[in-house]
Amino acid sequence: MTGTVGIVGAGAFGSALAIALARQGQDVWLWARDASVADHMRTTREIQRLPGAVLPENVSVTADLADLAVCPAILLSVPMQALGGFLSLHAGSLKDGHLVACCKGVDLATQRGPTALIASACPKATPMILTGPSFAADIAQGQATALTLACTDETALKHVQQELSGPILRIYRNGDVIGAELGGALKNVIAIAAGIVMGAGLGESARAALMTRGFAEMVRFATQLGARPETLMGLSGFGDLVLTCTSDQSRNFRHGLALGRGVKPDASLTVEGVATAQAILTQAAHLGVAEQIPVTAMVARVTTGQTTISEAIHALMSRPLKEE
Repeated sequence: MTGTVGIVGAGAFGSALAIALARQGQDVWLWARDASVADHMRTTREIQRLPGAVLPENVSVTADLADLAVCPAILLSVPMQALGGFLSLHAGSLKDGHLVACCKGVDLATQRGPTALIASACPKATPMILTGPSFAADIAQGQATALTLACTDETALKHVQQELSGPILRIYRNGDVIGAELGGALKNVIAIAAGIVMGAGLGESARAALMTRGFAEMVRFATQLGARPETLMGLSGFGDLVLTCTSDQSRNFRHGLALGRGVKPDASLTVEGVATAQAILTQAAHLGVAEQIPVTAMVARVTTGQTTISEAIHALMSRPLKEE
């Protein structure tokens, strides 16, 4: 490995990536938005969002983005709905190098994915996305996972793949950026639906059916936008879908679980699937294919209070019968 990796965002996932990369032998610069948080992490090596995790000594914590100028690759571990705002404020401080989005979703304001936001704000940079089945707690504990790194520049893609890969993070490269982005975005929406199914007491069989039909919906919509079906069948689609629809570690699943139980979800948590469902439904309406994403439409309406869960379930179960 060569060079130093920069990570923007010292929350749970950004800090977990910093730990993993440091354990794999990389030097890491980790940027925290709040200077007091950076000072605390620097002196204690503790991470508030990851109790029990400790930052290795080869992770340098800073609140000054200029410190990341030495990093050929910078991972942007910023929530999807905050990425556009971050880039508008800090694009001038980022190098014209490899900028890797580590968020999953579609921007509600623009209906753009993360690499499109990066390309617009930093036209001289090479935008990429790192996505796939990955819980912060698992990665911070050194538990291995495999991820997809997607970019249209094959040379840059191979370089960053080499930089990030190791015994904890196994990175597969993919030139299908649209597929990788939409796989990660749409699976969050389906995970909310899976949580609703379980919270409402509909059972494991119903969840399996929901995941299956939800995956078909993911493939159908993503290919409408130019994605390759095989990308959705990989880590960034099916792999991540299985993880987030079956684990209580998933914020999206827990959000749906609370809704299904009639409990108010924790408003302090970032749940990317809520805004993504609305953004995808808007996109589908513009394309004239809204009827092809019934699960996403149901999640968008339930999470915004436009329909009740019982009404949504009835609507899905009452759809015209057809061949699978």
